[in-house]
Amino acid sequence: MTTRIHNKKTVSTVLFTLAALCWSSLAFAQTTIDSVRLHRAPDHTRIVFDLPAPVDHKLDKLANPDRIVLDLQDAALDFDVKTLDYASSPIANIRVGKHTDKTRVVLDMNESVRTRTNLLKPIDPHGWRLVVDLFDKELQTAKADKPKPQKPAEPKAQRLMVVAIDAGHGGEDPGARGPSGTYEKTIVLQIAKKLEALVNGKAGMRAVMVRDGDYYVPLVERRKIAREKHGADVFVSIHADAFTDARAHGASVFALSNRGATSARARYLAKIANESDRVAGVYEEEEDDSSLYSVLADLQMNGSMAGSLYLGRQVLMEMGKVTKLHGGRDKVEQAGFAVLKEPEMVSILVETGFISNPTEERNLRSSAHQAKLARSVLNGIDAYFRSHPSPNSWYAAQRREQGDEYRIQPGDTLSEIARQYSVSEQSIRSANGMDGDRIMVGQVLKIPRS
Repeated sequence: MTTRIHNKKTVSTVLFTLAALCWSSLAFAQTTIDSVRLHRAPDHTRIVFDLPAPVDHKLDKLANPDRIVLDLQDAALDFDVKTLDYASSPIANIRVGKHTDKTRVVLDMNESVRTRTNLLKPIDPHGWRLVVDLFDKELQTAKADKPKPQKPAEPKAQRLMVVAIDAGHGGEDPGARGPSGTYEKTIVLQIAKKLEALVNGKAGMRAVMVRDGDYYVPLVERRKIAREKHGADVFVSIHADAFTDARAHGASVFALSNRGATSARARYLAKIANESDRVAGVYEEEEDDSSLYSVLADLQMNGSMAGSLYLGRQVLMEMGKVTKLHGGRDKVEQAGFAVLKEPEMVSILVETGFISNPTEERNLRSSAHQAKLARSVLNGIDAYFRSHPSPNSWYAAQRREQGDEYRIQPGDTLSEIARQYSVSEQSIRSANGMDGDRIMVGQVLKIPRS
């Protein structure tokens, strides 16, 4: 049965009601975006929109003047973009326009950039994300036009040993989170900067930072920055541990293993660390490169792993003087950490403590405690360089002038040490004022010239 409406006022009311219901349904169907972040890296700017569900989007580049237009379909932006810190980026201004079927975000640019967008699936601690990357034009041109620099020949003059300091996580990868909300990425960058200052203040070595701000560097790039760009002798990646049991505590040191992990915990930590690229939103082609590089690294790794274990023992021994060690153990554990897979570089990963432990979280936030941790890592690196100096380095010159020093390791004997340095046992006793053959782990012996 069909009902006819003859009253014009009634017809208007019905039409108005239907329109209101349609508009209400449209508004209800819109996705609300209430969180936006911006990270500035040395070569690009990343803008991240946190999404409750996937959103269709369209991005256009316009010129004269340069601007980027991002349309977010069926989405409402409930976030004040003016609060984003884009002062150090190529972005001059951000404008937002609201339409019935979309939200339009306009980026007024100071210069032209190359753009890339990526819709990321949920991975803890993030949900759906829309990532917009703006790559600096000047750096793109420099990379395209400038030939790859050749590795300089080793100078005959004394050179400084290079320490690459890698603050773990960063940017979209916050790492672990403490009970009071402290992010691992923040803590480890603070410790890394303190270590950088100490290294640069120490004779015979200099520091290079893999990242010096809140941005993410892919795992493969971290190794390349350290070795290919800076020719680093050692690579130290700094992290803060976490566990479901808040009572877990203590620092630890890890080296690479290409034959399986030395413990279930080491295997678990390597798995979490190796997922950083996915959490940060690294693109698939970069992940493929990582896989290829890892295969090549495995073929040449044995030599650097021996040095890594020695460096790890020195650092762990020094850290044990300023903080508790996990499980009370002074053993360097091993697992397949992707960030350590550089065949020509001695590399370790340092867990400075459990950020999931309330007491250790407070300690890790303390500038004084951070300084103690940084100093202990420095002392361990210094001990390694003294026993493993590179030719033509300041440390090698010191050995020639003052003789060698050797730090006693578990299982060492005086006769084995004398054989290693081609000197007599008696000469070692005389140089160190020893009456017998008793030596202790951690003791530093002067080794006379042969």
